[in-house]
Amino acid sequence: MANVADRAKETTLSEEMIVECRENFALFDKDGDGKINESELAIVMCAVGLSPTGAELQELLRSSRVSNDRLIEFNTFCRMVAIQQNRVVSESDILDAFRVFDKKKDGTISSAEMRHVLTTVGEKLTEDEVDEMLREADIDASGMINYIEFVRMLMSSK
Repeated sequence: MANVADRAKETTLSEEMIVECRENFALFDKDGDGKINESELAIVMCAVGLSPTGAELQELLRSSRVSNDRLIEFNTFCRMVAIQQNRVVSESDILDAFRVFDKKKDGTISSAEMRHVLTTVGEKLTEDEVDEMLREADIDASGMINYIEFVRMLMSSK
């Protein structure tokens, strides 16, 4: 069972993320009552850069004690987003994500493509953060990164 400090950490969002949540939540809060329908949860989560599985959504709904009318208030949604952001991602999950961009199916992606993905998809990194990551990556003469080695390096530095 999580202690109080762990629980507080898992429900904290950056101000930037709260703004993003508010903007996307408002798109689905058609009547402006500060609530969205349970069936819209996955779509709004995706809009803020998360992609929970069906099982994860059900767990979030169960643990958040959504009201009997099956409507989710904004503060509840923010707690769900924070919890989902803090889920542990396995090495296998990260490798699967990189495989999508591995056109040759040889375990490599270009450093340019990695830069593009890291600055435009999901929780976007800054150019400086990407530069730092790419300095750590083993880029060969052709500009390709062995993402299997890269992911192992990332996971070992946790």
